Amino acid sequence: MSALSVQKTKLDGLVVVQPTVHGDARGFFLETYHRDKYAEAGIDVTFVQDNLSRSSKDILRGLHYQIERPQGKLVSVVQGAIFDVAVDLRKGSPTFGQWDGVVLSDENRYQLYVPVGFAHGFCVISDTAEVTYKCTDLYHPAGERSLRWDDPDIGIPWPVTGDDGPVLSDKDREAPLLSQIPEADLFSYPVAGT
Repeated sequence: MSALSVQKTKLDGLVVVQPTVHGDARGFFLETYHRDKYAEAGIDVTFVQDNLSRSSKDILRGLHYQIERPQGKLVSVVQGAIFDVAVDLRKGSPTFGQWDGVVLSDENRYQLYVPVGFAHGFCVISDTAEVTYKCTDLYHPAGERSLRWDDPDIGIPWPVTGDDGPVLSDKDREAPLLSQIPEADLFSYPVAGT
């Protein structure tokens, strides 16, 4: 079995995956997921739901997480490019409240594995982008929470080019700052089962 290239980030558990892309004059082929190879690389989870979203330039989705039925996510881009971000929400973690991010695109074919205990969001940096993500639990609306995308204490430099800022949902625009989130809506460190 060929090994995956996995790069650790400054946040424990958050990793960038670089799948092997096989290309020739006809195009390319890659495995977007292979349970045994990902488990060998440290992503030993069971995925139960796949999602696909399409967004236009400067649309920002996030920062989202679930406290009931929390989800780990394997994020990749089918078309276009995004700046993909995760924020550590694990109380007691040495990197609590810190973020890391990476550009995922249909050119680099990178993936970001966002484990349970993180808020996740992305901003579209191409004209359009189609984003797919595998989830370790089912979507549970009652457990969904949001973190303010522009929290100054977190300081994510979103690469938005429009003069009016990012295009946001009402839910994301009204999300609380990290300092306003009740302790019950955060995770403990380490997160059990991850």
